Amino acid sequence: MRLGLYYDLRNPGAARPWARVYAAALDRIAWADDEGIGAIWVTEHHGFADGYLPAPLTFCAAIAARTRRARIGTAVVISPLMPVTALAEQAAVVDILSGGRLELGLGAGWRAAEFRAFGADYRQRYEALDKAVRFLPDLWASGTVTPAPVQHPLPVWVGARGPRGARLAGRAGAGLLWIDPELMAPYLAGLAAADPPALPRVGGLVNVFLADDPDLAWGVIRENGRRNRASYEDAGGAAERAAAFPKLRVLTPAAAAAHITELCAGLPVTDVFCFGDIGGLDDDLVDRHTELAVRELTPLLAAEGEL
Repeated sequence: MRLGLYYDLRNPGAARPWARVYAAALDRIAWADDEGIGAIWVTEHHGFADGYLPAPLTFCAAIAARTRRARIGTAVVISPLMPVTALAEQAAVVDILSGGRLELGLGAGWRAAEFRAFGADYRQRYEALDKAVRFLPDLWASGTVTPAPVQHPLPVWVGARGPRGARLAGRAGAGLLWIDPELMAPYLAGLAAADPPALPRVGGLVNVFLADDPDLAWGVIRENGRRNRASYEDAGGAAERAAAFPKLRVLTPAAAAAHITELCAGLPVTDVFCFGDIGGLDDDLVDRHTELAVRELTPLLAAEGEL
């Protein structure tokens, strides 16, 4: 199981120059890669007041140029907002730049406002996702999209929090990007119908932030975490959708290792990731969190047999 760091690159109130926000994230990512982090993941949304990352594969290309070893994942690209051929081309370029390190996570999306902004059909989002997951391998293998990715096959994931998406992931032989025991039955049922056969792969967010003194750090982090959570509602998401995200926990590395081990027990989890940053936090808190993730949480999970 790989431990990763997950970035949405928020900048509340545009309080910092955007170039500084992106450069600081890339500097931390490059350091974590040098220190042996297993993966870096990024995500996508549009129209958030805090500038939530809108172009994940573009940022993945920048990560590829600054790293040598870590896997580079998207959790997720909202695939119905992009033509399948364009998605295949962009993913192939990132895979080439990274020397074959891309983990391509795709999702159906859930905010109707984003679909309106792109002129995409919100009601057909699952059908569009299914088409992308199924067509991508053929586009690469047939030579329709050139150049081809380095990896063959390129690992594809589906981000899903419900049984429909879990079954879709299974039928396509993709990994499931959500850690939830209740999704295993529909996911495995989908895998049973996959052609070619595929092994189950589960990954996802473990929403922990690491600190030497969690109580002290929580006093500083609390408002940032609550603001991030509330922003899903502010950007047009339903309250229950925001509530579906795991609540942020500020933990020591030892407590985080125990939490992750319990969360993943009995599941075929290959990847977990925690936020690399929470928009608006002081650099010293984020730097220490990154250091604890790489130098303390990673070996603790390895000692538990999780890595």
